[in-house]
Amino acid sequence: MKEKPNTDGWLDDTRTSYDTVATSYADLTRHFLDETPHERAVLALFADRVRAQGGGPVADVGCGPGRITAHLRQLGVDAFGMDLSPGMIEVARRDYPGLRFDLGSMTDLDLPDASITGLVAWYSLIHIPDDEIRSVLAHFRRVIRPGGPLVISFHTGDEARLKTEGYGGHPMKVHVHRRQHAQLITWLNDAGFAVESHQTLTSAESRLGGMILARRQATDVPGEGG
Repeated sequence: MKEKPNTDGWLDDTRTSYDTVATSYADLTRHFLDETPHERAVLALFADRVRAQGGGPVADVGCGPGRITAHLRQLGVDAFGMDLSPGMIEVARRDYPGLRFDLGSMTDLDLPDASITGLVAWYSLIHIPDDEIRSVLAHFRRVIRPGGPLVISFHTGDEARLKTEGYGGHPMKVHVHRRQHAQLITWLNDAGFAVESHQTLTSAESRLGGMILARRQATDVPGEGG
């Protein structure tokens, strides 16, 4: 019998890679927000949008070592983190012991429908292949309450490259997908989000990074039931 191909191999590689670099990644990125006022402004605007929706829980999906989750809490947002990598979750819980961090994947988001007010995906879509993006955004829309905000940050560009080493010289095996605003905006619109603003900037986070602030529309996406 022919062996079924492992279509989730990239997911396993991503998990293993970030388990390997978790501690060094946390050390190297811990102070990035101190050096990135424009990113802080986007997160502050996101927090304002959450308050305008009446507050409630917010998910930092692909939270890594938890620094964005912690920053959102400092902004008064009831944020919790979720990440694919057990190593990252361990570091996040170590560094921010009073906060909630769950193990989970955005490709199979284990949250109830309309259970959160907003969602942040901070440079965490960069390892998701193009053919998985629509499914991930559908999960985002499913779990966000109508009108709730979404922030996505990403590396801008047109190519994907294989990253084999990083964060202190540790071995990795992850594809880094760079994307254009227009493509992500199209995907977001198709998934039932309305884009409010977007910008490109250079910072400690990315040599050329993109930020998109959107909101979950209340109307059904064509083809959805219910």
